[in-house]
Amino acid sequence: MTTKGAISNFIETYYLHFNAATVVDAAKSYEEQLNKGSKMLVSLAGAMSTAEIGKIFAEMIRQDKVQIISCTGANLEEDIMNLVAHSHYKRIPDYRDLTPEKEWDLLEQGLNRVTDTCIPEEEAFRRLQQHIYKIWKEADDKGERYLPHEYMYKMLLSGVLEEYYEIDLKDSWVYAAAEKNLPIICPGWEDSTMGNIFASYVLKGELKASTMKSGIEYMTFLADWYSDNSDNGIGFFQIGGGIAGDFPICVVPMLYQDMERTDTPFWSYFCQISDSTTSYGSYSGAVPNEKITWGKLDINTPKFIIESDATIVAPLIFAYLLGM
Repeated sequence: MTTKGAISNFIETYYLHFNAATVVDAAKSYEEQLNKGSKMLVSLAGAMSTAEIGKIFAEMIRQDKVQIISCTGANLEEDIMNLVAHSHYKRIPDYRDLTPEKEWDLLEQGLNRVTDTCIPEEEAFRRLQQHIYKIWKEADDKGERYLPHEYMYKMLLSGVLEEYYEIDLKDSWVYAAAEKNLPIICPGWEDSTMGNIFASYVLKGELKASTMKSGIEYMTFLADWYSDNSDNGIGFFQIGGGIAGDFPICVVPMLYQDMERTDTPFWSYFCQISDSTTSYGSYSGAVPNEKITWGKLDINTPKFIIESDATIVAPLIFAYLLGM
């Protein structure tokens, strides 16, 4: 049992009701899962990497508090962009007041805005492009094929980006994952900036589409991993909604129903931090019990939904798990 520090004691003392109480309940239940030998999948949607979740999530990875990650292509690449271009980012505190003309000015400066933070195109996107292309091309020439995150791991571990590092390397969650060769699921990677860039090389005839393994191969990879690691249960901690969560949670009904492996265990824990409206046919905003009807969660699976801002809530839960 980890000795708890000031942050953990604070939320246990003052987070007693409503969404606040669910934060504590979910954190304690997550810890119970790990203590009984269960593994945990964490899914990252939204712009959590640009929100610098790596400053705490990297330590979660190093301390074995997460065993597999599902993330969007944006989160995969934006953590590395923050690593190599942090000083070139620009914060726009008054982003709510921007006119279309001011937004156009940002575009002309090569600043792509994510809420209050602008990612610098030349120092972030193009800096990665020149190095990742060489790795893609080498694989393409050899007739080799890898998953999107595996190319990112190769780039980071090769050391070619070291000259550009602008933050402490320990604050990069993708680097922490690469060091452990942690399995990552990155569904819909094609809609990320690096995915668009890869597609452009395919259109130009410089790379073959088959050099990048597909989403179906991510699903089969996840199916094998789930089957091999679910003896003591696997929990599901979902930050936000969208494909980062929707894609991996479906592996259970796929194995149970489509593969007819009826001994496949349901997810052993479920928590979602969501700001999606519960209604309107939104899966991201659906209450956890709806997942029972789809064969994803059991009746007795611990279920939590925290209706709040993940950039506020996730660091608090991670801090609790790290004993801060």
